[in-house]
Amino acid sequence: MLLAQVEAFLEVARLSNVSRAAEALFVTQPTLTARLKNLEAELGEQLFLRTGRGLKLTEAGRAFLPHAERALRSLRQGEAAVTELQRGEAGPLEVGAVPSVSTYVLPSLLRRFLTLAPGVRLAVRTGHSEEVLAMVLAEDVHVGLVRALHHPEVESIPVYEDHLVLVVPPDHRFTGGAGIRLEELDAEPLILFDRTSSYHELTNALFREAGVLPSTVMELDNIEAAKQMVAHGLGVALLPNIAITPEVAAGTLAEVRIVGGGPVRRQIVAIRRRDGAGTAAVAWRFLAMLGEPG
Repeated sequence: MLLAQVEAFLEVARLSNVSRAAEALFVTQPTLTARLKNLEAELGEQLFLRTGRGLKLTEAGRAFLPHAERALRSLRQGEAAVTELQRGEAGPLEVGAVPSVSTYVLPSLLRRFLTLAPGVRLAVRTGHSEEVLAMVLAEDVHVGLVRALHHPEVESIPVYEDHLVLVVPPDHRFTGGAGIRLEELDAEPLILFDRTSSYHELTNALFREAGVLPSTVMELDNIEAAKQMVAHGLGVALLPNIAITPEVAAGTLAEVRIVGGGPVRRQIVAIRRRDGAGTAAVAWRFLAMLGEPG
């Protein structure tokens, strides 16, 4: 049974006229008649009776009609699903991201993407930049959002730049002034990220360049935990600006400007395999969105 035969049957059933049905389907009348005859031969039953008002469904035709309608509707839906997949409007999208991105940036990016492609099924995996890179190389995720890094098998698209800012408890002695010099942190208990984090490397590099050896009170692997430690007076911390905006606005943390040095910046990029392996159409569309102004 061919799709063209089912379409011919349904169009004649709708119009009760072979010539008008042939025009609607953009085929000749003999072609449409042949399709109907072949369908009837396959079913072993006559589907139409000729009357003075045109063609009328037989009992077999009436029995076959709802099934033909459902079959054609299902096929049309299948065609639409394939088209959506080809356009990147549907299908699975697996994203790997470092924790700071998955927590503070990725939700708004995914919400924006779902307005463009509401049929997409999302999955997010987190890890440090090197771990996400490994996911991309192994095709475990379509796209990775990581700090800028270089690898011959991936290419990068800049997404945004974040920078570290000094945050202290709201009643800290550093608040209320025009800022502090980096040397003034020498006697302050400092909360750091664990050694696997790129923020740890950036912070240490900043202090090394300034010749400062701060007193480290603890190392954490979670920005939210670090914010809580600072808010409870256990130390000060250099945290990504994207993470501390709500607390600064609410007054539970205070941002202090460091005088005499530029901000510690980190470029966040989207990575994919350079050979295109594992990059589905939906991933291409997500990457295109990342390259557009927000």
